[in-house]
Amino acid sequence: MKHGFRQRVAVVLAFVMIVAVLAGCVWRYAYQQGLDQLAARGQADLTLASDRLVGQLQRYRDLAVLMADHPMIAVAVQEGGSAATRDLLLEVADKSAALDVLVLSAEGRIAASASGRNLSALRDGRHVKRALRGALGWGHGPAYPLTQRAFFHAAPVFGRNGKVQGAVVVITDLNGIDYNWRGTNPAAFFTDAQGEVYIANRTELLFWKRPAHTPGLIPPHGDAPAFEARRVGPHEIWQLGWGPYLPGEALHLTQALPMIGMTGEVLLDVTQTRALAFAQAAAVAGLCMAFGSLLFLASERRRTLAAANVQLEARVAKRTVALRETNAKLVAEANEREEAQVALRQAQEDLMQAGKLSALGQMSAGISHELNQPLMAIRSFAENAVQFLARDNHQRAAENLTRISELAQRMARIIQNLRAFARQEDIAQDRVDLAAVLLSAMEMTEGHRKAAKVALVFDPVETGVWVRGGEVRLGQVFVNLITNAVDAMADRAERRLEVRVHADDSVQVEFRDTGPGIEMPDKVFDPFYSTKTVDQTSGMGLGLSISYGIVQSFGGQIKGSNLQQGGAVFTVTLERATPKEQAA
Repeated sequence: MKHGFRQRVAVVLAFVMIVAVLAGCVWRYAYQQGLDQLAARGQADLTLASDRLVGQLQRYRDLAVLMADHPMIAVAVQEGGSAATRDLLLEVADKSAALDVLVLSAEGRIAASASGRNLSALRDGRHVKRALRGALGWGHGPAYPLTQRAFFHAAPVFGRNGKVQGAVVVITDLNGIDYNWRGTNPAAFFTDAQGEVYIANRTELLFWKRPAHTPGLIPPHGDAPAFEARRVGPHEIWQLGWGPYLPGEALHLTQALPMIGMTGEVLLDVTQTRALAFAQAAAVAGLCMAFGSLLFLASERRRTLAAANVQLEARVAKRTVALRETNAKLVAEANEREEAQVALRQAQEDLMQAGKLSALGQMSAGISHELNQPLMAIRSFAENAVQFLARDNHQRAAENLTRISELAQRMARIIQNLRAFARQEDIAQDRVDLAAVLLSAMEMTEGHRKAAKVALVFDPVETGVWVRGGEVRLGQVFVNLITNAVDAMADRAERRLEVRVHADDSVQVEFRDTGPGIEMPDKVFDPFYSTKTVDQTSGMGLGLSISYGIVQSFGGQIKGSNLQQGGAVFTVTLERATPKEQAA
């Protein structure tokens, strides 16, 4: 007995260890995949920020090249600056937002400047020497007394003999360039060849330096804050303690910018990536533990029955001698055993049925959503039929009753889908006429559109455009998209819904509205995600999620995005029906 108990405990512990290892592997894989996706998005953000910085700085390089060809500049480098030259430089600096514009002679002497300040210390810069040798020069550093952070562009001024006569230096105030970046996400900064942070959208990182041959940054004054770097695959993760405006744990990415002599760097918060990986690992562990618990209970049940069988056989063996006397008792015990077997089989069948009912319970919200709109349409047609009968307009009343019959048939097909699910049967995909399904969806939503005063723009589709899908389920997708578009335009001055159909190798149906657009396009198809207010018209956030699953079951795709001129567009891509399906 004790040996069997110890054996079961050992099996349970081994299973728990296996689940822990599996969960750890899932977490590692999910975390790695999340970091790959985060790195791809971060690299795009870093490239955009780098291109933006280079573009802003190269405007001043082009300004220096342009000013070097000005006739007044050529006179100034040879004969010295005049009031007219200074006025020209001041006008150029004001219009281009340059901090200062200098004109240097061939010896490096300042002939004229826009600010009129003594900036003779700048003539010894490498960019000035390079320009006086006939090449474009650039660099960064302080420009006292104007600013602590400046970027310089120097262009040579050539004489008619082709020799360098002087140079034009345009000074850019970096405080103005990165001012609009401050506080934006993610944290981005640019370091020079010495590893010093010279441009950043977090002011607290300015002038921090990278230690020699080690990652991270240290402030110019005071003790270095907490920092730790580690590698996760190809990615570099920084553990930071650098303040409330920087992530505590971040993915570090870099990009070289040789055209300005700097390196762009970005810090991306990995908190959500880590949390998602933990959630996936926990889900896998939970499923494994649930499956293991069921197996353990089943094995315990079998062990109990086996022990009962052993005891019963022993009891029968002992009482074989007195078989006649105990025959009645053995018959009673046999009957009890048969009843136990019947009860066991019934319990197993009930357990299977409970599993189906549990799945149906999870689908109940989606089922009620699918049946709600046909029921509302039936109610509307029934009310209209009553009014037409009251007016003795029997023809229109008959039309409404016919519509009610058609909608009832549609609901019957929806219930048929539910029964098929309960029997674990798949409904075969069929070919449907796209024009008929679209017109049916528009008719069902006509009252809702008119009540909301939404103008419909739609060119009727030619009949004969056959696509793969089910008529009821595809119609539900279109009805849901139209209804969502109408609801989204409730507070808009212009309310227009445009439906377009593009029939090529595949068929695309676009629903364009003039609403406020999609707030979070990457989550719009998640279950229970909704932007509607909590009132009688608000849904459960399952419509788009159900539509997404329906379209995918047809082999198609559905996506949502925002329009540049405002509003949103949902595109449903469907496969054309094959000749075999059309023949069917």
